[in-house]
Amino acid sequence: MTEPVITVLIADDHQLVRAGLRVVLDEPDLTVVAEATTGAEAVRLTREHQPDLVLMDIRMPELDGLEATRRILGDPVTAGVRVVVLTTYDLDEYVFRALRLGASGFALKDLDPGQLVDGLRAVARGDGMLAPAVTRRLIAVFARSPSPITGRLDVARLTTREREVFDLVVAGHDNTAIADALRISPATARTHVSRLLAKVGARDRANLVIMAYESGLVVPGTP
Repeated sequence: MTEPVITVLIADDHQLVRAGLRVVLDEPDLTVVAEATTGAEAVRLTREHQPDLVLMDIRMPELDGLEATRRILGDPVTAGVRVVVLTTYDLDEYVFRALRLGASGFALKDLDPGQLVDGLRAVARGDGMLAPAVTRRLIAVFARSPSPITGRLDVARLTTREREVFDLVVAGHDNTAIADALRISPATARTHVSRLLAKVGARDRANLVIMAYESGLVVPGTP
């Protein structure tokens, strides 16, 4: 069976970056449907083309990527679009804020092309684009943040297995690692993660991590 094509909008004010990303994303299951050079144009073109994914640069004229992300994910017309933040820096404050707004992950501009493509495919599946090392950096940011907002995420209604999956996702494990830990198949792990996200109302893994720490369910620095 042919895999569905993942549509992508590239938002970056540098022509060379956009051209390079087009080359990287030249895959049978990926297609670039539009390019935006400003944050305002990214918002407009996202409404127009309804892509599956937006690769969003942080620093752009008119609107920065953060405000563009907020408008896209806050608009009922485009709320289902997944945003992956493009950055030169490893988890700067802007990326953290974008994740809190609902972005599904981030990609470094010097990321290996194959890793970028695999990451975007993962985001399109709803897995999010957060490696374990990135999750650890998020935890470090939370450790320096104000007290968490309790009560946002209720895990009392999770089954024992769902809580196991929850803990593993928040710890930064991917589906393969979850499968190994629980001695199940990767496909079953993926199903468990998808059901967990739906049950707690999280968009993806990145959103679940944010919710877990903001709710005080996981304390930075503890196992």
